[in-house]
Amino acid sequence: MTTKNGESFAGFLLVDGSEVVLQTLTGQRQVLSADAIESRSKQKTSIMPPAPALGLGAQQLADLCAYLLAPRDPLARDNLKLGTPIQLLNGKDLSDWTTHFSSPTDAQVFRVEGGILKSIGRPRGYLRTENTYRDFVLTLQWRFPGKPGNGGVLVRAIGQDKVWPKSIEAQLQSRNAGDIWNIDRVGMVVAPERTQGRRTKKLAPTNERPLGEWNNYEITLRGGDLRLTVNGLVQNRATDCDIVDGWICLQAEGAA
Repeated sequence: MTTKNGESFAGFLLVDGSEVVLQTLTGQRQVLSADAIESRSKQKTSIMPPAPALGLGAQQLADLCAYLLAPRDPLARDNLKLGTPIQLLNGKDLSDWTTHFSSPTDAQVFRVEGGILKSIGRPRGYLRTENTYRDFVLTLQWRFPGKPGNGGVLVRAIGQDKVWPKSIEAQLQSRNAGDIWNIDRVGMVVAPERTQGRRTKKLAPTNERPLGEWNNYEITLRGGDLRLTVNGLVQNRATDCDIVDGWICLQAEGAA
C-alpha cells in the first residue's frame, strides 16, 4: 500500500473503510485515511515459510491445519474463570459512581427509584464507575419507557472525562443494540464487511423486545476478546481489543 506522500506499508488488512487499518508484519497497527492512499495491491506469495523449512512432516502439517481450522470460542463459559459477582448498583443510591455531562446542570439526570436506575437523558453525558475494570461479564437490563431513544454502555473507558471518553461502546440505540462503536480509536479487530467508519453493525436483525419491555444485555470482555449478547443472541464480536483497566459508563443521550 502506497500513500500519496510516497510512504509504503505492508501487512494484513483489518479494517477497510474511511479509515484503513493494517497489522504490519511486525505486529503493529497502522491507521491510514482512505483519502491518503494512492495505490494498493495484494501480495501474490505467502509470507509463511514452507512446511519443510519448519521441520514439519505431512501428518504434522495436517494436524496443524486441523487445529487452526477448529472452531474455538475463547469466551465460552467453560473457558472463563469468573470471580465473585459484584453488584455495581446497590439499588439505593449512586455510591461508587460519578457523573460527567456536556454542559453544567442542576438536574438529577440519573437517580435510583425502587431499586431501578432511571435517567432523563439530558444533557448528554454519562454515569460511570469510580473503580476500573478490565475482564468481566457485565449483565444489565434496559428499556425505553416512552418513545424510542439512544444510549450506550461504554467499557474500558480511559483518559479524561469528556463526551465521549476513549472506550468501546456497546450500542443501546433503539433497534441497534448489539452494534459496536469505536470511540477515539481503540485498538480492535472487527468484521470489515460490517464496519463503516467507527461503527460495526450487529450480526443479525434486531432482536430487541417491543418498546417499553425489558431487554437483557451481556457484555463479555476477556483479554482482547469482546462479545455482545442481546436477549440471549450473540450479536457482535471483536478481537485484539486494547487491554486496559477502564471505567464502565452508562450514557445519557437524549431519551428517558
